[in-house]
Amino acid sequence: MNLPDRIPETERPRERLTSHGAHALQDSELLAVILRTGARGTHAIDLARELILRYGGLRGVLSAPLHELCQTHGLGMAKASSLAAVLEMARRAHVEPLRSRNLMSHPEAVRQYCVAALGHLEIELCLALFLDQRLHLIEATELARGTLNQASLYPREVVREALRRHAAAMVLAHNHPSGATRPSAADVAITRHLKQALALVDVRLVDHLIVARDQAISMAELGEL
Repeated sequence: MNLPDRIPETERPRERLTSHGAHALQDSELLAVILRTGARGTHAIDLARELILRYGGLRGVLSAPLHELCQTHGLGMAKASSLAAVLEMARRAHVEPLRSRNLMSHPEAVRQYCVAALGHLEIELCLALFLDQRLHLIEATELARGTLNQASLYPREVVREALRRHAAAMVLAHNHPSGATRPSAADVAITRHLKQALALVDVRLVDHLIVARDQAISMAELGEL
């Protein structure tokens, strides 16, 4: 008997997706559809369940380092690359609507994008969303990695990046891998320093979002901008 035959056809992930839609599948089933096959002697859904257990959920699987995934039995470069591509497509899907919207009229869309881009990371990463006069997104780009302070984020470099893109405004975002939802003293200091530097060239710092896993906290709303 072929390995897939031990799962009734109507219960196989791909067939269930076709019949009932992707929303009806469990996390392990969705992952199995992407993986397509498991290791020799196992089904794709077995491999999917193993990965979800190891990494604590879909977010952990999709954000795991490529080289680490490739070392998993039954998961070579081709499958690991497919998972990385899925995550990148999700990020790009989040950013697309921001290009045609006034971001200050759609703050929740900005939060969702920043959570998708930063919430899963195990290291701190600082992201800039450069905006035009209409407050539409020009580009989202990484500014720095590591603890946010004036040694890792140079205001003059941020100003240069803003001018290079002819930006009129900017949203700053960075994550707290610890899950802490309050800005640190260093967060407040660099935000105010950066706001002053940008103001000298008529670029407005609209907000600084602190991403704590699945939520984004606005420093502007906290009165810390």
